[in-house]
Amino acid sequence: MKISTSLVLGGFAAALASSTAALAADVAPLEVKLLAINDFHGNLKSPGGIKIKDPADPSKTVSIPAGGSEAMATLVKQKRTEAKNSVFVAAGDLVGASPLLSALFADEPTIESLSLMGLEVSAVGNHEFDKGVDELLRKQNGGCSSDKACLALHPFTGAKFHYLAASTTYKDSGKTIFPAYEIKTFEDIPIAFVGLALKGTPDIVLPSGVAGVEFHDEAATVNALLPELKAKGVEAVVVLIHEGGFPTGDYDECPGISGPIVDIVKKLDPAVKVVISGHTHKAYNCALDGKLVTSGDKFGTIVTDIDLKIDRASKQIVEAKAHNVIVRTDAYAKDAEQTALISAYEKVAGPLIERPVGKIAADLTRAESPAGEMALGDVIADAQLAATTAADKGAAVIAVTNPGGIRTDLPKKREDGTVTYGEIFASQPFGNNLVTVTLTGEQLDLMLEQQWIDQPKPRILQVSKSFTYTWDEKKPVGERVDIASIKVDGKPIDPKGEYRITVNNFLADGGDGFKVFRKARNPLPGIFDVDALEAYLGSAGTVVVPAGGRIVKAP
Repeated sequence: MKISTSLVLGGFAAALASSTAALAADVAPLEVKLLAINDFHGNLKSPGGIKIKDPADPSKTVSIPAGGSEAMATLVKQKRTEAKNSVFVAAGDLVGASPLLSALFADEPTIESLSLMGLEVSAVGNHEFDKGVDELLRKQNGGCSSDKACLALHPFTGAKFHYLAASTTYKDSGKTIFPAYEIKTFEDIPIAFVGLALKGTPDIVLPSGVAGVEFHDEAATVNALLPELKAKGVEAVVVLIHEGGFPTGDYDECPGISGPIVDIVKKLDPAVKVVISGHTHKAYNCALDGKLVTSGDKFGTIVTDIDLKIDRASKQIVEAKAHNVIVRTDAYAKDAEQTALISAYEKVAGPLIERPVGKIAADLTRAESPAGEMALGDVIADAQLAATTAADKGAAVIAVTNPGGIRTDLPKKREDGTVTYGEIFASQPFGNNLVTVTLTGEQLDLMLEQQWIDQPKPRILQVSKSFTYTWDEKKPVGERVDIASIKVDGKPIDPKGEYRITVNNFLADGGDGFKVFRKARNPLPGIFDVDALEAYLGSAGTVVVPAGGRIVKAP
């Protein structure tokens, strides 16, 4: 039998081409897609949208309908289908300060939603600690020990994704409360995801909720882990950190950024090439100190789409590019699994969510005056004072509340001004009890000074109409409030006199850096803050926007 030379040469050429293609494939960088979210806060349904620069006129902004788990799940599935290798990660605050649909059931609906969506790992955020370490462990592992757990549909089995907490350790043992990192392997190349809470967590959560644990320096923690990771053959490291910055640009750019994340990134070892951040509820896509640094706004309005290229020989990340993708509810279809989950919980929660509680004449917003006063803050403080002025409730003469406890505006959505329980709960979602305590006039002055003392940014307390004062930003921190300007019911306070003041239990425990409350006397517990707001709206007729002027900033 005679074999054709052309066939032999043709076969050799084909084999050579195949071999060359295989070799090229082996040499080509490994491509991995990361999809990231942060600060979801239980927003299973769209919170409304996101404001971005108007493409037609960058001097203006436009609101894009966005957010919620139904559209997000569709987007995530589409992106993962497009990539051979992908992983879905988060940078914390997935739960806590959640709308009633999730909060009513101890945020179990959110854990179930993200598990269905295919989330794989997440850093712990400060709000993961809102109900304490034990409750956070329950969210990971399952069980029905919480007072709100397993109330709706079925026993709670816990998150299918893994929480990571490299910098959070038990004081007695020094061990982390969750694993420090998780290694994912793609085509025999490992990538380590290191998760961290912000070091300042104890200052912004209920102190009793984090008793027994410590929060360490973020960058030092990561750098100390690198030798261990290298010993396991890991050269590609991605940091998931619940700390962030404040950009000056639009949602997918970074012409300027400030805040804690900048200093943290500068301290990180050059081996870290990607930092996925959160906490500040901002969106940015930055190149900082040779690293890609991203954040995806809040409430599920953005999924950050990150493409990595990893050198197969060195196993190091050689390229990282990101794009913040808006989760447009007018562009992505509703995911059927997410719709079914939401509907199931709405059947139980619906009557409570839609229950009318009162009327408002116009939007009550969180927009701050130059002095830091909010219209909604005024109303909430007045409601808390009204709930605690009776003699059997400690006869408070002042009420103040922390600005971080006011999560959303209370908009006028209906022509007659009716607002529902679900809407006021969205503004006051923490379930904090009111506490009436005694402070001296000098302590009231210190309370106001602590709005600036050791604060990352000013935390201007919202005050009842019975309380007024003036502050001066030109004065040094610790001396910004003239005690002579502080008045209760129009009368200057007596530095040695005693005053009953109503706060929430978060402040009463020294939260947000207001440590003066730890020295308060004669605490008397009261009702929940949201119940105080409901009672006030129900009894005050149609509530108008307060005139303001309780807090005055010196010219």
